[in-house]
Amino acid sequence: MNCVYITKTASFLPNEPVESDYIEDYLGMIGGKPSKARNLILRNNQIKTRYYALDREQRVTHTSFEMAKLAIEKLYDNDINADTIELLAAGTASQEMIMPSHGVQIHGEMGGHTNREVVSFAGSCCSGIHALKYGSMAIASGDKSNAVAVASERLSAWMRSSFFKEEYENLKRLEQDPIIAFEKDFLRFMLSDGASALLLKNSPAESGLSLRVEWIELTSYANTMPTCMYAGADYNSEGKLLGWCGFEEEEWTGRSLFALKQDTKLLGENIVKLGGRFLMEVAQKRSLRQEEIDWFLPHLSSMYFRSKIFTELDSLGFTIPQERWFVNLPSVGNIAAASAFIMIDELLRSGRLKKGEKILVMVPESARFSYAFVYLTVCDYEG
Repeated sequence: MNCVYITKTASFLPNEPVESDYIEDYLGMIGGKPSKARNLILRNNQIKTRYYALDREQRVTHTSFEMAKLAIEKLYDNDINADTIELLAAGTASQEMIMPSHGVQIHGEMGGHTNREVVSFAGSCCSGIHALKYGSMAIASGDKSNAVAVASERLSAWMRSSFFKEEYENLKRLEQDPIIAFEKDFLRFMLSDGASALLLKNSPAESGLSLRVEWIELTSYANTMPTCMYAGADYNSEGKLLGWCGFEEEEWTGRSLFALKQDTKLLGENIVKLGGRFLMEVAQKRSLRQEEIDWFLPHLSSMYFRSKIFTELDSLGFTIPQERWFVNLPSVGNIAAASAFIMIDELLRSGRLKKGEKILVMVPESARFSYAFVYLTVCDYEG
């Protein structure tokens, strides 16, 4: 099997960063009134700025496809361009349409004169890692010599006030149990837009640092866990989750069918615990020790979970000191499937990495509890 290297990374974040005081200028106010819970939610998630592919009139400035293309174009050099990329693997949690697929729409934006293999992964936060794994396997097997894995999100479109009923949280409940805030307003004040792309090759870059992909592990607990986060669906009178086509058209708006929803109790009880369980399985399978992790990049939906994850890992005897953590949630927000790629890109560009260091990326997905871990080694052309 060939070695697989991430030789170049790039990200595109639309427009200017939006500070917390101006969120509802872009997303609108539910019922024409400012959120009563906004300040409390922002205090818990600690996100200071985020990015929207919207202007203040809620007009779209970039599609998810366009943002992906702009990120990919930053990878271009003398050898890589729209005609020389052999494989495009794309992931998203916010499909703009049912079909054509997310990946081929990005390919259409890229233009060029060469046809190529394109694959799409749609779901939730792990879909970017699915794209990375597909690209890695194509190179490892010798089927391709290069590939681009890209993840892009335009979640702001789903967060506009028109998608939500006039529902307000009880501040007293929120103060007692901050996780209750996730149900409605939390999602509006957390999610962000953007895209990030990774260039994969069968040899490291001739200059600068590369990241060798050691392994990628994914799992789903859907066989034992119910749905936690969903969109385009709702529960019927019998308590069964049905997709949008299972309801009459007049119900789509009345049920807020296309708004993101989340079972916050289920989330709070399981998201950290199951992630810790899977990490222990991976550590045993891969003979991974915490001492072999120089950088830990956890995808967080809220900084609220940082201490929860640390405590859980510590209780499992797999303590990763806080100084080894790299998190950029406060400055970019939660960009779902693109978050892990954007962390990798930012860390690689920071100048803080050293040859031989090991990076562990963690991506939890609350939709029906899936998890991904990626293990990377910092290297150069010499190995």
